[in-house]
Amino acid sequence: MFISQVYRFKYDFWRYIIGTLVVIAGIVLGQFPFLIALFLEKGAETLSMSESEMMTALDSNYFLFYMLLPFAVGLAVLLFLVPKLHGQPITALTTARKKIDWGRFWFAFGLLAVFIILTTAGDYWANPEDYLYNFQLVPFLILCVVAILFVPLQTSFEEYFFRAYLMQGFGTLAGNRWVPLLVTSLIFGGLHFLNPEVTKLGNIIMIHYIGTGFFLGIMTLMDEGIELALGFHAANNLLTALIVTADWTAFQTHSIFKDVSEPSLGWDVLIPVLVIYPLFLFIMARKYGWSNWKNKIFGKVEKPMPVEASEF
Repeated sequence: MFISQVYRFKYDFWRYIIGTLVVIAGIVLGQFPFLIALFLEKGAETLSMSESEMMTALDSNYFLFYMLLPFAVGLAVLLFLVPKLHGQPITALTTARKKIDWGRFWFAFGLLAVFIILTTAGDYWANPEDYLYNFQLVPFLILCVVAILFVPLQTSFEEYFFRAYLMQGFGTLAGNRWVPLLVTSLIFGGLHFLNPEVTKLGNIIMIHYIGTGFFLGIMTLMDEGIELALGFHAANNLLTALIVTADWTAFQTHSIFKDVSEPSLGWDVLIPVLVIYPLFLFIMARKYGWSNWKNKIFGKVEKPMPVEASEF
């Protein structure tokens, strides 16, 4: 239903191409404030700066704001565009239910938040030498304001764009569910290729990003909506920004702790994808009574039959 309900609206694929191009233009436009701020701070030196130098040229709270701003612009453009271009209400972009279920959002948010806090506390207890206490009250309070306001906008953009807009667009184009799941997961993971984590850890980390795309996509298809994915993604990025970051990650913030350990790749890349994500899916499946997995992930997207007038 989440994909097939799009047949009630304007679902020509050229509309999705135009919509995608307009959203990308909005994201590019949202990057200009950062470039202007950087030029005002560094002048002509900006033209020769590397990406890593740009990331550290401004205070981390300012940089976080400017890094998240394009996603906020992209979200605003997308939510404005869908009703205008497709005649589709935001509720139908979000869920197959009659109204958005915020209880699902908060369940997924709370589930992952508890997991992150407990696992971080456990790792800190076991390996305290890997952490540097980084708490500074004023910068942290500013971080809280920026992160709480803008991180959910960033994660919501990614969920609305990949798991909702493109999932529905490719679903009606392909006429099935597995093609949009595959395509959106690969695109989502591929766009993380430029993250500093890939430079530091190598291409194998892409398993994690693409696996996360599949995890969120399966969650969306099984639950017939993106509410769970919205909550899960928001908790992941928000808690990461506030609790612990590292010098080599995409988020550079005044977090409570800094991870100063030397990163290495091993089972820690595969465990989330092969163990933790399936466990979360199991918990959600039990809570929300998911069934018919094969059809919901691999089945066809059926176009509703037109209602014929009754004959008397």
